[in-house]
Amino acid sequence: MASTTISSALPECSCSYLLEELKLIWNEVGQDQEERERILQELEQECLEVYKRKVDRANISRVRLHQALADSEAEFTNLLISLGERSFPGRPEKLTGTLKEQLNLIAPALREMQLKKEERVSQFKQVQAEIRKIKSDIAGCSEECQNVTVNESDLSLKKLEEYHSELQRLEREKSERLVRVQKYLREVRELAATMGMEYSKIITDVHHSLDDSSDKSSMNISDAILERLDYTVNLLKEEKKKRMEKLGRLGKALINLWNLMDAPLEDRQPYIKIVITPPSASAGDAFPGSLTVDIIGKVESEVARLDQLKASKMKELFINKQIEFEGICKKSHMELPPQSKMENIMNLIMQGEMEHGDLLTRMEEYISKAKEEAWSRKDIMEKVEKWMASCREECWLEEFSRDENRYSVSRGAHKNLKRAERARITVNRIPGKQF
Repeated sequence: MASTTISSALPECSCSYLLEELKLIWNEVGQDQEERERILQELEQECLEVYKRKVDRANISRVRLHQALADSEAEFTNLLISLGERSFPGRPEKLTGTLKEQLNLIAPALREMQLKKEERVSQFKQVQAEIRKIKSDIAGCSEECQNVTVNESDLSLKKLEEYHSELQRLEREKSERLVRVQKYLREVRELAATMGMEYSKIITDVHHSLDDSSDKSSMNISDAILERLDYTVNLLKEEKKKRMEKLGRLGKALINLWNLMDAPLEDRQPYIKIVITPPSASAGDAFPGSLTVDIIGKVESEVARLDQLKASKMKELFINKQIEFEGICKKSHMELPPQSKMENIMNLIMQGEMEHGDLLTRMEEYISKAKEEAWSRKDIMEKVEKWMASCREECWLEEFSRDENRYSVSRGAHKNLKRAERARITVNRIPGKQF
């Protein structure tokens, strides 16, 4: 009856109900008091251990929440420092409530800061990758596929701006180098076209990436390539200068030979444009193909051909000049050079030991001096001419005087009388008659 009363008063699942049920069993069995106390102590000890384990677990959970909250706050602070920001609008000014409530308050702001950091890291990776690529282009080495390492301790906008400034500087430098390379390539193209050289072979010998068929973005713009391009351009300019000088010498020689041998226009026509208007020192003034080996060889061959014909022409020219010189000397009654001297000049011509220009200069000097001497003797020669004419008139007058038929009335007699009268007047004026 008692058992029924207890069972109805306490819940069957409670500790008190079970304890009362245990006491009823002991009473019915007749359990002694010492055994009862021992069992109750064991039960109490077991309960204490269970509570203690529960309390320890709760305490650990609380510590973890405190640590999580501290870690979240520390991470948030580190993110602010790393991103270079003093504050974040989404962060609560003061955390209140339970630990879980405080974690729930800071979690959205922390997540937003983490996303912002990921975005900033991506920006740093992009700009650093571009910097690395341009540096590789400038250095002239192929870029290795490596991940960019970002220093996450400083992700501030100031640092990002520094990287952007460096990138802009490198982009300007790359652009300037590309402009220099293009300038060199244009000069090489013009010089090669002028001298009839193969442009692609010259450029490929410098570097294969400079060829027109290559991608411009992969063009090598390193210091070494710029130096090689500069060397190549200077080498081509030097070669062009040598060819111009050679063509100039050949042109002058060809013109001299034309003038010397009085070459006809049809023989001069193929070479007139080459030798009359040769290319100047500027590559832009030279038309394509104006300094090719073939053109220079063509002019050189023509000069050699005409040079072979000059000996016979020189003999004829020398004789004509000699005749002109002797005519001036005879007319002015000047002494002629010894015949051996003229024969010596002729031998030098035939042996090819005297240059055409030297011969012409020497003969022109002879003729010029002879003309100067003739001019200085002009007055004397005029008087001599008059005297010789008077002498001839006097001789005629004497012959006329001895002519018995001088007064005969014949056809033309009156003309002879008039001539006789003029002869007497002229003879009377001869200075020699006064001596």
